[in-house]
Amino acid sequence: MTLPKAHNKPIRFFKGGVLHTLHDVAPDRTLLEVLREDLHQAGTKEGCGEGDCGACTVVLGSLQAGKLQTRAVNSCIKLAHSVDGMALWTVEDLAAPDGRLHPAQEALVQCHGSQCGFCTPGFVMSMAALCEQVGAKPITRDIAQHALSGNLCRCTGYRPILDAACRMQTLPPMALDTPALRQQLKDLARSAAAETAPLTKPAKAAKSAAGLRPGSARPFAQQTDSAYLAPTSLPELLTLRHAHPDAQLVAGCTDVGLWVTKQHRQFARVLDTTRVAELRQVERYSHHIAIGAAVSLQDAFAALVKDRPQLQSFADRFAGLPVRNAGTLGGNVANGSPIGDSMPLLIALGSNVVLASVRGYREMPLEALYTGYRQNCMAADEVLAYIKVPRPQRGELAHAYKISKRTEDDISAVCLALQLHLQGGKVVRASIGAGGVAATPVRASATEAALRGQAWTEATVQLAMDTLRAEFSPISDMRASGNYRRQVLGNLLWRFWLESQGHIATDIHRLDLELHA
Repeated sequence: MTLPKAHNKPIRFFKGGVLHTLHDVAPDRTLLEVLREDLHQAGTKEGCGEGDCGACTVVLGSLQAGKLQTRAVNSCIKLAHSVDGMALWTVEDLAAPDGRLHPAQEALVQCHGSQCGFCTPGFVMSMAALCEQVGAKPITRDIAQHALSGNLCRCTGYRPILDAACRMQTLPPMALDTPALRQQLKDLARSAAAETAPLTKPAKAAKSAAGLRPGSARPFAQQTDSAYLAPTSLPELLTLRHAHPDAQLVAGCTDVGLWVTKQHRQFARVLDTTRVAELRQVERYSHHIAIGAAVSLQDAFAALVKDRPQLQSFADRFAGLPVRNAGTLGGNVANGSPIGDSMPLLIALGSNVVLASVRGYREMPLEALYTGYRQNCMAADEVLAYIKVPRPQRGELAHAYKISKRTEDDISAVCLALQLHLQGGKVVRASIGAGGVAATPVRASATEAALRGQAWTEATVQLAMDTLRAEFSPISDMRASGNYRRQVLGNLLWRFWLESQGHIATDIHRLDLELHA
């Protein structure tokens, strides 16, 4: 099928401190393709092509509130146009001009951290990002393992790689010239703004209808005939969505990227939401927080954990760090995968979504968004703008559980999130979200009813476990059988009960393995 042609804007970015300008890059080409095929930078490897193995990891730098933010991301599922106006580093950019290795590279050499070598560039880039982010803070084993959670070594050489990550700080540093790079990015942004003509007057914002603070309206700077549309304000995004309802919406591209690399889909026009200033914010109110749809998964989970620290281990198990750095909460929710991990948690916490269009805003419970497998009730000109999450209240018990074949960087077979409110030993409110058990992320309404109004006792929980197992008819697939999923659902509710009673032996992260040996 021949797709209609649209104008391809040049992509401009700094790579290793040098400005690169690429012309006529198709909107659906990945950053990895451009690096290897156009720039002939073969150090970045293609492993899985789906953001799982980390062999293609690069580091991106951008200005956030005037400060330089550097993060490791997967280039295999990152669209090339999404790095326009940013700074980029690959493994070729790390060594000094005189050949001196970056501490991440030198530490891997000293610790014999490279075996076949294929995954090594990805590990190096994740380590370089970690080195830049921690500054003088000591890198512990736990910190290193967290930073490398998105990198897989097929030779199982993790011990020396973790040793190397911890050794980096003992070597002569090779810090970025942050002030100079910040100025380069500012100059590039000013140049881009000067080259784009205003599109139209901003539409009036109606955030007050959704209980949100009004945003400032800014002049549009977008070309409507561009094949890759990257608006910077919410009114601009809504106007472009209205004008191009057939354009492929993208956020972090952690799912759409797979459509490109695995299904070989082509998009004539792409509408990128990640630069919209209003959607990149987390706003805190007395009764809820409003998380913009373009907030990264890493930052969104940080906001949730700030209110509910017990969710930290669940947040750390959501994919690997490069995926959490690139992916967005809004993209994960709008995608509506039945095995997406954020939705069961948000359902259990009683979250609402706010949909926006040039016609205004509408709000609904998150679970009401879905109408079928990867289908939702959004109109063609609507976008998901905000996720509103209630703040914790007195008497709340809340936790989320993920069951997968690997501890890190894996997709759930079953996900269960629970929130109970207790008064006088009774369950006055119950909210349960489940993933991997139906065609969509779902609320366990029957189990909620079985708990509501009952004493929070072992007998109540045993009956609710039976209800929960009978409530869904999950399929059998490569990750688990339907029977396994049903059994695990009940087991997780039992675990929740045990933990509410003070048991800690249910959580491997809290076990003293020597004591229990």
